[in-house]
Amino acid sequence: MDFVQRTIDLARANVLDGGRPFATVVVKDGEIIAERANQVAQTHDPTAHAEVLAVRDACVRLGTEHLTGATIYVLAQPCPMCLGALYYCSPDEVVFVTTRDAYEPHYVDDRKYFELSTFYDEFAKPWQERRLPMRHEPRENAVDVYRLWQDRNGGDRRVPGAPVSDGAAQG
Repeated sequence: MDFVQRTIDLARANVLDGGRPFATVVVKDGEIIAERANQVAQTHDPTAHAEVLAVRDACVRLGTEHLTGATIYVLAQPCPMCLGALYYCSPDEVVFVTTRDAYEPHYVDDRKYFELSTFYDEFAKPWQERRLPMRHEPRENAVDVYRLWQDRNGGDRRVPGAPVSDGAAQG
């Protein structure tokens, strides 16, 4: 099966159904584990991006939060939220079919606090300098929640079974 073409076909069908032009296909061992189109317009849920939905479905189906051994096909370069989800699930590879530069003459989605062209720069800024107003309200008992988690995790602070990078394994 042509997984790239399947991703394009899902996105096209979503547009014809009134949705936005994004889709994701998760493949493991040559089999589609999950596939989803963006559902933001249909559900009014700003987190209902194709990548997030497909990752959720694949992880539920496989009974794990880790998609090691999987390849994830996405129609376009992932937005920062989806990129974060892709990093968290640790697939072997992400394949994107088009770039923002290629589709920008046909689709733009700028929001109050970001434009996709500048949003990645926002992540590099200290939280106090970001466009999104943020406030830090420290409470020591908030850290107690993490101490409790570590205690319940046998003293280990790492998530059990999570694939780790060489740097994390050594550090």
